[in-house]
Amino acid sequence: MKPWLLYALTTLLLWGVWGAFAGLPSANGLPETLNYVVWSLTMIPPALLVLSRSGQPLQRDRRSVTLGLAIGLLGAGGQLLLFHAVRIGPPYLIFPIISLSPALTIALSFALLRERTGLLGLVGIVLALLSLPLFDYRADGEPAGYGSWFAMALAVLAAWGVQAYVIKLANASMDAASIFFYMMLSGLLLCPVALAMTDFSQPINYSLDGPGLAAAIQLLNAVGALTLVFAFRYGKAIIVSPLVNAGAPLLTALLSLLLAGAIPSSYKIAGIVLALTAALLLAAQPEEPVQR
Repeated sequence: MKPWLLYALTTLLLWGVWGAFAGLPSANGLPETLNYVVWSLTMIPPALLVLSRSGQPLQRDRRSVTLGLAIGLLGAGGQLLLFHAVRIGPPYLIFPIISLSPALTIALSFALLRERTGLLGLVGIVLALLSLPLFDYRADGEPAGYGSWFAMALAVLAAWGVQAYVIKLANASMDAASIFFYMMLSGLLLCPVALAMTDFSQPINYSLDGPGLAAAIQLLNAVGALTLVFAFRYGKAIIVSPLVNAGAPLLTALLSLLLAGAIPSSYKIAGIVLALTAALLLAAQPEEPVQR
């Protein structure tokens, strides 16, 4: 199997399972902001492990530090901004908006990295982008005015779209272990912001089914982020980004429907069909040399 595809499918699997269970700690009384803190701590073990196994020292030059911290802050900062956006705006509109972040990654990689793909890859990219908003879209929501939440959703879209591009850019001059170490460090640096956003006046579950469950679930997210860095290292961003971002919600949707025994809406069925077709096309696209 192509190395980039192996890493991309590993990320898809880990994030797909993570997505199906990510809401459990919050349902048990752990605020999302504290869930973020737990996630940032779960980034530490894989970061230290991959750095120790790389056989290379941490890259400390200005370019590496700048790119590494930019990647981490764009990802973690976008997550914290999303927490606030869903508090004041409708999630059924916010999540379809931010799901289009791969479109920005594709545009940047096409224009600045000169990445190209064949016909199968092109069709797969289009189908993946079409599928993404359908997983979270609900037509029965109340009409919502486009206030500050809309600007925040666009900011998250931009942050995550640029983040994926910068991961690919950084891989040209950095090793994956250093990239992930700075991603971990950035997540920890924003923990005080997450704590400041937490309403400690409300009841908080500090038991095993709160932070303990969150740690087990968020470790899937952390390891998936690590394998994503390797996927971008060996594959093209215009292929990896839509494959992972369409495939992971597809698996999450299937697992959630299986666990709930529910019948999916027509929108979700359409998203599943498009995402599955896109994933097959992107995986089948003949490999071409990666420009670095």
